[in-house]
Amino acid sequence: MYRTHGHNVGGEGPQVDAAGQLPAWHGSAILLVDLDAFFASVEQLDHPGWRGKPVIVGGDPDKRGVVSTASYEARVYGVRSAMPSSQAARLCPDAIWTHGHYSRYRAMSKRIMEILLDESPRIQQVSIDEAFLDISPTAHVAEHPILVAQRIQKRVSELGVTCSIGLGTTKTIAKIASDMDKPQGLTIVYPGREKDFLSPLPIRTMSGIGPAAEKELTAHGVRTLGELAKADESLLKHIFGKNAEMIMARANGGDLTPVSDDDPVKSVSNETSFAEDLSTVEDVEAGIATMASKVGRRLRKKGMRGHTVSLKLRFSDRSVRSVQRRLDEPTDDDLFFTPLLYRMAREIWEPGIPVRLIGVGMAGFDGEEPVQGALFDVSQEAPSDDDVKPVIADDEKRSGLLAATDKVKDRFGDAAVRFGREIAMERRTTGSGSKNSSDYK
Repeated sequence: MYRTHGHNVGGEGPQVDAAGQLPAWHGSAILLVDLDAFFASVEQLDHPGWRGKPVIVGGDPDKRGVVSTASYEARVYGVRSAMPSSQAARLCPDAIWTHGHYSRYRAMSKRIMEILLDESPRIQQVSIDEAFLDISPTAHVAEHPILVAQRIQKRVSELGVTCSIGLGTTKTIAKIASDMDKPQGLTIVYPGREKDFLSPLPIRTMSGIGPAAEKELTAHGVRTLGELAKADESLLKHIFGKNAEMIMARANGGDLTPVSDDDPVKSVSNETSFAEDLSTVEDVEAGIATMASKVGRRLRKKGMRGHTVSLKLRFSDRSVRSVQRRLDEPTDDDLFFTPLLYRMAREIWEPGIPVRLIGVGMAGFDGEEPVQGALFDVSQEAPSDDDVKPVIADDEKRSGLLAATDKVKDRFGDAAVRFGREIAMERRTTGSGSKNSSDYK
């Protein structure tokens, strides 16, 4: 394993032989490109006066907001992604706050992904600011992977932001290595050094091991990935079930998951939290319509239609209820399924009960997914869906309206055309943003 930082400034560069050549790389070469504090870095790029200062992109501290991204200057104070904004404000009271400019982040992410695609066609974008790239040497492309990684860092920095890269023989190694040296670090794990690299690391370092699994493993004396690699198979099956073999393979450096961007989309969903609880029919339905509109637009952009629509509500006591419906015909028409969502809401909610979060989703793209109804019993009998009518009855008019609004949004951005309910709901959200990769592709 070798590390470089800032193009060999202030760090240890890759070792070379007596002839000044990098050691040969045998086998697969996978890298993970992680854009450093991406949202905050773009804001500092666009606002020169913010450079060198703590910048936080996220929701309002006084409205249940959440930190999306914190600049490295803010991280010095302990601010982290997914932290409640109120806590971040206490830790770093002088920070510069912004809700973010997501169309700008999308555009910058697209330019960076084009750089990666220029280096290799085998790319898998996992979020707006992360992507795997397979740069394994071949008979036709024999360039050393380290040189490719260094060139990517240079090309990205020329855009005004930086990235940290992990390079190894598997996706697991690349992901862990990318977190070892930030910002603008390059951590390299040569073929054959996987176990040496992984062995001393804490078990939580590896994806797939959450707090509950960590607690149980620790109780059995398993604290490092080296110990996990040697753990009893029955223990791992008890903790991880069918994923036990995969976890053990990863701990031994043997993850064979390919870099692939053709994973089938299983669902399309959007959800948001509100700064103040919603408790009236009018407000809850406006929130549902807003989320449904986002889901419908994403479905149409992807050219997908689903059979199963779902609704999720989180209440002020943080309890969650959800309900699903199977549609007779697949659809991407939110003006069609929004009234059904209103009806579904009455199965899991009654007016006056404070609602903190609303989520809408669409699944069943293959038409074969099982559907579960309401997950919680309610006092009233669920009403029939037979008399639920679309927002606009005429199919052609509905289709024409959606096509027209989509066309305007494609050209001028999603905020260019919105129904009144969407504008009203935007003012009532926490201002927090998402890193869901499907929101940015």
